[in-house]
Amino acid sequence: MAQQSLKEMREAHPEDWAKVQKEIADVVNTGDIDDLKAYVQRVSQGRGRSEIQRAMAVEALRKVCVSAATGVTRGKVRFNLVNGWLAQKLLFRGKGLQRKPVSLGAFALVWPLLTQKRFLMPLVEPKGIYCFYSRRLVNELAKEIGDRKALEIAAGDGTLSRFLRDEGVDITATDDHSWSHSIEFPDDVRNQDAISALREHEPQVVICSWPPAGNDFEHQVFKSPSVELYVVIASQHAFASGNWNAYSRQTDFTYEEDPALSKLVLPPELEGAVYVFRR
Repeated sequence: MAQQSLKEMREAHPEDWAKVQKEIADVVNTGDIDDLKAYVQRVSQGRGRSEIQRAMAVEALRKVCVSAATGVTRGKVRFNLVNGWLAQKLLFRGKGLQRKPVSLGAFALVWPLLTQKRFLMPLVEPKGIYCFYSRRLVNELAKEIGDRKALEIAAGDGTLSRFLRDEGVDITATDDHSWSHSIEFPDDVRNQDAISALREHEPQVVICSWPPAGNDFEHQVFKSPSVELYVVIASQHAFASGNWNAYSRQTDFTYEEDPALSKLVLPPELEGAVYVFRR
């Protein structure tokens, strides 16, 4: 069954949404980040909630993160002509939403000129775009992977894998295509869930960009004997992305945030981070 949008889930399951909405409101209103982390952990473990409630909570938390990063919480969001043109030239190829590796030099010049920069992520997030990759980040990741066999899980439209492939990396992009209502999956993104992909491909390197908070698949990365390196591109805030319960419980890998790589995740207002796990 394809994953539904939060709007679709709310409309189909109003009573479940009322429960989830109250839970999140209670947690957010305390203003305590530890309360939010604890809630994410409860969601990831499925305690006291149905699968639809868990799916609603994950998507609602993602939107909380976007709102916090951008300051946009309500109403329709639109770029004016100048801001739209600048953002398109800086971040995308042609007239669509096909991302390109972003030049840091161009970003330093153009980004300050965008007076509506806070609108960017709310506009692209519904299409499965949670960050942008600088050209330097792609180059550094390609060097780190080297000639090892790599796999991207939960790859979305496969943008990062295509960038890495252009740098000579042997990488396969996979996604369970559950977001087909929002994302157009190209042929080079295999329709495969993360756990099946790890078992079949036996990669030495795994990459995941912006994994959902409290997801149920990252734990399998640490159980896969072939994996030597796992790179996660995500948020600096544990409540916003990633399965931090799995990160802390695994014992076969050392891990740390790489500050130099984190600075290469765009835009900086997202407070992105690159976490590197080494066996």
